[in-house]
Amino acid sequence: MTKERLYLYDTTLRDGAQTQGVQFSAAEKHQIAAVLDGLGIDYIEGGWPGANPTDTEFFANPPKTRATLTAFGMTKRNGRSAENDDVLAAVMNAGTPAVCLVGKAHDFHVTTALGISLDDNIDNVSASFAQITAQGREGLFDAEHFFDGYKANPAYALQTIHAAYDAGARWIVLCDTNGGVLPHEVSQIVTDVIASGIPGDHLAIHTHNDTENAVANSLAAVLAGVRQVQGTLNGLGERCGNANLTTLIPTLLLKEPYASRFETGVTLDALKGLRRASRLLDDILNRVPAKQAPYVGASAFAHKSGLHASAIAKDPSTYEHVDPALVGNTRIVPMSNQAGQSNLRARLLDAGLEVAADDPALARIVERIKEREAQGYSYDTAQASFELLAREELGTLPRFFEVKRYRVTVERRKNKRNQMVSISEAVVVTKVRGQKMLNVSESQGPDGSDQGPVNALSRALSKDLGPYQDIIDDMQLVDFKVRITNGGTEAVTRVIIDSEDGKGRSWSTVGVSANIVDASFDALIDAINWKLIRDGAKAEA
Repeated sequence: MTKERLYLYDTTLRDGAQTQGVQFSAAEKHQIAAVLDGLGIDYIEGGWPGANPTDTEFFANPPKTRATLTAFGMTKRNGRSAENDDVLAAVMNAGTPAVCLVGKAHDFHVTTALGISLDDNIDNVSASFAQITAQGREGLFDAEHFFDGYKANPAYALQTIHAAYDAGARWIVLCDTNGGVLPHEVSQIVTDVIASGIPGDHLAIHTHNDTENAVANSLAAVLAGVRQVQGTLNGLGERCGNANLTTLIPTLLLKEPYASRFETGVTLDALKGLRRASRLLDDILNRVPAKQAPYVGASAFAHKSGLHASAIAKDPSTYEHVDPALVGNTRIVPMSNQAGQSNLRARLLDAGLEVAADDPALARIVERIKEREAQGYSYDTAQASFELLAREELGTLPRFFEVKRYRVTVERRKNKRNQMVSISEAVVVTKVRGQKMLNVSESQGPDGSDQGPVNALSRALSKDLGPYQDIIDDMQLVDFKVRITNGGTEAVTRVIIDSEDGKGRSWSTVGVSANIVDASFDALIDAINWKLIRDGAKAEA
């Protein structure tokens, strides 16, 4: 059976940029556009030229993409011709092959927000798309508040989108701007729109996530007939976000009835880069990745229960809805004091350690985990530290270096501008293959600011490890979590550190101490040791 073409439209660079706390630079927009293009997205909406300096700069030097680059703007203003509206002109002058214009499709917004007549709004929409069509551009009408407008006044909402369609708009984008519509409503209204004379292959869906239904609403619209789906990477967007393409794309490619009915520009091979694309956006935004994000989260394929792990070892499909490798993710079988030998052997096998079921080391490992978790450790998420503990009990833990001593100081002083600032400095002395090495480093963030004593320790520890330096150069600390495991004056601090490397691997380590710096340093040492083991470093003789 011939599959129908389903088009994917990304608005991360425009609608996603409206997320509270998000501010892209033009260079970052280029970087994200390249990732989206590599995935196979059909349309990349770059922003609103003329609305702000960043978007103007982006379109002045647009990226070269296979995807159709799209400029966003609004329909012409009342009382001006489409040819003489400077706001519309700025969008048209961006020179993109496609132009998306937002206009009101809800009578309440026309009379209240715009303060114009319903007929004037129709004329503005029609004239704007006639102008786009006359210039040979592909036009998209962003029918703002369409679903709310349809429920309030269906005749006027339909009149508005038909005005754009009749004037030559290629796509009519049905928007759930307030994010309050539900899947059954989307399905019925899309059906009504198609019955009114606009075919599904000219309809797009644009949903917001204010009821946690943006993905469900988009899928309902596809089944009802729309053939373009809009959204953002990681679900960025105003308020609660937009439809999450990171969830929608694998659902459309891997789940029925979508997988057998539709094809998209994203191939199954490109889909393997989805998790990396998601993480890259988080890195640009300096955000901690959502562990429980569907498909791409670190916990999306984690199996803590011993019962689950036992079944997973026999057949992963028992507790996994898709193969994690299809989206570039990996399976995790955590270790905790709730786990038995099924989890343990599965996790050891994952680390390349095959241990017989009757090996007495298994009982020792489980017992040690339970003892250490009673002290405040947590191996549920710190998989790398678990592996090192297990290797130690199995007698297979290599010794790469020894830390002889370390010191951290925090100084509060005035800078050249007479401002009080903190400066953290760490000194670490290591012994590598019989040679002592002293490294000193100050803590420093991307903007030159002090990032604290743990950052200074990390920089000093990884500054020079002699023969191992080349291996750890691509390693970076991406998250740092602190928890007090008990109260009072004898409080114990648990630190979890997440690390990544240039190979796309991520791992977590744990340290516990009454001293937060000691706990952090132990987790840092585990992180480096795990990296050296995985990259096949040669241990000390």
